[in-house]
Amino acid sequence: MGFQTEFNSVCKFKSDQELYELLEYGRGKMVKQGFRVFPTGQKVIAYTPNNVAVAIVKIVGCIAEINFQGQEVTEVEMELIRKLTDEESRIQTDLAYEMFFGEHTS
Repeated sequence: MGFQTEFNSVCKFKSDQELYELLEYGRGKMVKQGFRVFPTGQKVIAYTPNNVAVAIVKIVGCIAEINFQGQEVTEVEMELIRKLTDEESRIQTDLAYEMFFGEHTS
């Protein structure tokens, strides 16, 4: 058991539904497996499950706990700052592949 620190500028969604709620309502949360630390108050780039940069979000809460199934999970609450333009998305996506995700197949 231990906390894993997330890289400060990346917030990658694993669920299309969680991302949809954030983009549609301006606030949302995502659930990650394991104990993780997301820096509350920091603005980060949000990525789709397919590694495409889509928005700037602000982390407003981070709760790590053991759920009723005995799994270590972290819930991250965030608010939408703004969606990225097509050009910003392309540039951020390309940079993220170079820095975090590995080879990029366009």
